[in-house]
Amino acid sequence: MIVNGAGILVPGATGALGTALVLRLHEQGAAVAVAGRDHEGLARVSQACGDAPARAFDAYDLEQCARTVTWAVGELGALDGVVVCVGGAAFGPAGAVSDAVAEHLFTVNALAPMAFLRAALSAVKPGGVIAAITGVVADSPTAGMADYSASKAGLSAWLRAVRREQRASGVTVLEIRLPHVETGFAGRAVLGTPPVLPTGLPVAEAVDAIVAALSADARLVKPGRDAPLDIER
Repeated sequence: MIVNGAGILVPGATGALGTALVLRLHEQGAAVAVAGRDHEGLARVSQACGDAPARAFDAYDLEQCARTVTWAVGELGALDGVVVCVGGAAFGPAGAVSDAVAEHLFTVNALAPMAFLRAALSAVKPGGVIAAITGVVADSPTAGMADYSASKAGLSAWLRAVRREQRASGVTVLEIRLPHVETGFAGRAVLGTPPVLPTGLPVAEAVDAIVAALSADARLVKPGRDAPLDIER
């Protein structure tokens, strides 16, 4: 996908990573539409992107998530990409995680992103990209984060299956499997205290990799051996 001139919807645009990504896409000439739950944050990021179209949504309302894609098509005229940056964390042994918290994690980390991207399958033009952030826990489930790991693994499995389905469509399916990034995300967990974490990847480096992957029609961003992140086509 050529970012310059592309119409791109970013759900989760008011988080640290989502905001940084939207600003970078705007700087590179994309026409962005932003969505999130923080009305004040939406107003700020919209203004920073030349009064970009903005819409609030509730991740628990899956139909609203899907309708946000239709809204973005109407606002932008066409849709070349959707990059979902929505997510939430929880920490603690599985026995200490209530069913309500587990439901929250699976809704925010899996069902809501799926709802956005499912709607995007019929909206994004050939040559476009649908993408979502998972995390290293999708590939390496972690003790003390069982439900969080499972919710991210569920989204990862869905993306891989949809990628196979979309081979002939001309739409790229990108999984952004990030390591710990310094967004303050873990400190906003819905339950528990995060373990001691190593210094995370700077937000700017994560955004660099995401934009490079979008431009390269890549299928995966993941932790690298010789670099912080690798991009696989």
